Amino acid sequence: MEAELMKSFMESGVYKLDESDVVFIDPVRVLNESYSRFRLSPSAYYSRHFASSSTPNEKRKRKRKIKDAPLNERELCAEERHQQVRPLLVNAHRKLLEASQLLKILPEIVESEVECRERDVGCDFVELGSSWRAPFCEIALCNGVQNEIENSHGRKLVPLFDNIISVESDDDVEAEFQNATYVLPSRSLFLMSDLRQVRKLIPGESAEGFNLIVIDPPWENGSARQKAMYPTLPNRHFMYLPVKELAHSDGALVALWITNRQKLQDFVVKDLLPAWGMSHVTPFYWLKVKPDGSLIGDLDLFHHRPYEFLLLGYVNVDFNSECMHLKESRVIISVPGAYSRKPQLGKLLAEYIPGQRPSRCIELFARELVAGWTSWGNEPLHFQDATYFLEK
Repeated sequence: MEAELMKSFMESGVYKLDESDVVFIDPVRVLNESYSRFRLSPSAYYSRHFASSSTPNEKRKRKRKIKDAPLNERELCAEERHQQVRPLLVNAHRKLLEASQLLKILPEIVESEVECRERDVGCDFVELGSSWRAPFCEIALCNGVQNEIENSHGRKLVPLFDNIISVESDDDVEAEFQNATYVLPSRSLFLMSDLRQVRKLIPGESAEGFNLIVIDPPWENGSARQKAMYPTLPNRHFMYLPVKELAHSDGALVALWITNRQKLQDFVVKDLLPAWGMSHVTPFYWLKVKPDGSLIGDLDLFHHRPYEFLLLGYVNVDFNSECMHLKESRVIISVPGAYSRKPQLGKLLAEYIPGQRPSRCIELFARELVAGWTSWGNEPLHFQDATYFLEK
């Protein structure tokens, strides 16, 4: 049985640890399905350095500090929520540890047999897109892109910012900007802009809307701010996302990534989800592990839980008709990539997406592209730099 699961995993990047309730995912294998001439370098994707596990004494010291500090009302709510989900996560992690063949190859998964090219800091798309230079920025692409303007050197130029760029090719497309090369997957479409321009993606007719809407907002986050990893936005700005307008008339599944902060959880439930018109909301969980299968941190460490929430709900769905039903207890396990990079969800959520096939999918606040998907944000090319890829 495990041999069959391993064979399926090597092909798909998804290992079902408990039918469909607990799955392990290798995001590199999943994303590589978007490319024909290129593949992601595992050593570039899994660029985080995982410290060795703390000794028992160190763990006890940290727990004692948290225990001695009195918890306020919000922290008590957060702790209660953690205790409710803890058995589910412990059980999911146990199932991973029982998958001996998968554990054996995990260290190999996160390392590439060929080192990728050394990466520079890269272009700061956020800073550039908000500067006076933005209207003058053009990206050069090869064939397969709509609305191109060919210059005297035979390259096609399109405005980079506030412009919908659509890859019409069935093959990967390379693009150049500021002496860097970017790899664009086939049939992908993206708009690089700030929040004011996202309404450009609202379809002319709701029957042309999206069946899956993935949202990974840059929540206000002290850790992100201190590390200057990415810019954040005030949480109330996200209420103005046109989720209902983007949704297909046959309904849409909305997947929202959210942190463990109780203040944020309260805001999302009381204000954000009603503003978007989401119903039948169900939490999924992303449990993060190291290449040896151990959790990236102590499960009970209060301010650094080794898991995140993924809230799933529906928009424009008539629940009196036949519809997919979300499971209450699904856990997604993976080795995390670069800071705040989430695993790709299309394959994992396919059975729950309402409406037509193939589904129309969009990611808001995207930092990478996926074949056949629409991506919007102020840096959807962030992880498309060619130095993240190897040629097949």
